Amino acid sequence: MTVGDALLPHVPPALRPVLVRHKELVKFGFVGGTTFLVDNGVWYLLKLTILTEKPTTAKGIAILVATIVSYVLNREWSFRTRGGRERHHEAALFFLISGVAIVINLIPLLISRYVLDLEIPHVSLLVQEVADFTAGSVIGLLLAMAFRFWGFRRWVFPHGYSPDDATPLPVTGDTTAEHRP
Repeated sequence: MTVGDALLPHVPPALRPVLVRHKELVKFGFVGGTTFLVDNGVWYLLKLTILTEKPTTAKGIAILVATIVSYVLNREWSFRTRGGRERHHEAALFFLISGVAIVINLIPLLISRYVLDLEIPHVSLLVQEVADFTAGSVIGLLLAMAFRFWGFRRWVFPHGYSPDDATPLPVTGDTTAEHRP
């Protein structure tokens, strides 16, 4: 029995079909929550210790660490029933998409810090930290997450496997596993 199977009876009955139908997205969301904690933990550890003068560098390193964790969790859990590519090709595409997502994630933080001047001495430490968190860990993360989900399903893990066998389903305009030829 999987964790999802164990938790499903505790979900309101009206919500169950939606969760089952979008289980890949739900798993992706859980992986995202985990990597959110990794990202912010590493970011604040670096930002408040050795990279106090370089918050964007600290954020970039934190996102890179979280991206590695994300690859392992997404490959082995979220998109476990997808594939169709050799591992090295899949990993290269994953990190290429994630590299673009890192840039997307950093843009709001760069704008907050260096365009809007939401940093000390222009604002208080509290305002700076709230702006950093909002820009880097909320706005940037949401933009990057949407891009990653789309990119992972489209290019990294494009083929869905049928539940009956281990053969990949063909990629069409819609890459969901529910659509069979």
